[in-house]
Amino acid sequence: MPPELSDPADALAAVAALRRLADQLEEAAVEQAMRDGWSWPEVAEALGITRQAVHKKHAKRLIEAGVSLRRR
Repeated sequence: MPPELSDPADALAAVAALRRLADQLEEAAVEQAMRDGWSWPEVAEALGITRQAVHKKHAKRLIEAGVSLRRR
């Protein structure tokens, strides 16, 4: 293990920070894809999850952001 992560508290803090960053990157990428006309199945395939999962996670936020969403 790298010296800076030998302390479990530091390692866990790093994991939490990476998760927050990954969530922010996903939100931005999904929003851009939907603004560019991607469908839910296309976004889901790119993320390796189901269409239902990506819709559940992002639809409300995208609607609130004024993104026009495709049905398929």
